[in-house]
Amino acid sequence: MRMVSGLDLSITAPGVAHTVVEGEVCTHLIKPREKGDLRLTEISSQIVNYVTGSNIVLIEGYLNKSMSAGITGMVHGAVRAALIEQGLRYATLPPSSLKKYATGRGGASKTDMAVAAFKRGGVEFTNDNECDAWWLWVAAMEYAGQPVFDLPKIQREALSKIKVEA
Repeated sequence: MRMVSGLDLSITAPGVAHTVVEGEVCTHLIKPREKGDLRLTEISSQIVNYVTGSNIVLIEGYLNKSMSAGITGMVHGAVRAALIEQGLRYATLPPSSLKKYATGRGGASKTDMAVAAFKRGGVEFTNDNECDAWWLWVAAMEYAGQPVFDLPKIQREALSKIKVEA
């Protein structure tokens, strides 16, 4: 059994999904208590605690042209450095590819992602960060050769955009 994790990174409330036992998943929403850049170490530390033991950690990439790209890039850098220090292998998947994998459309909305999670996995989420992290976990499971459920070929092809970083 391969252990995998999915991360939807943000500075305010990153979502984490990780294998707990034999294909079962646990999701978390990290709500940092610290302010400013101190959140970076708090977030990376909590994430490392959740994902230790994973064979692969799949991280949703970020949009370089978004208003928050700089802040999101800082979170990505801090988390990736922490994963490297712990010897944890990680990969990225662009947001549009994750949406295509989950819904069949690269421009799907947050609501579309949540509806797809309910239809395919019977799970409901109160926030989109945990939902995206869950979908990243599902994608990582399939990437590791252990699909959680069947998806159409066109959706599975989105996984060709996974880029192993470390």
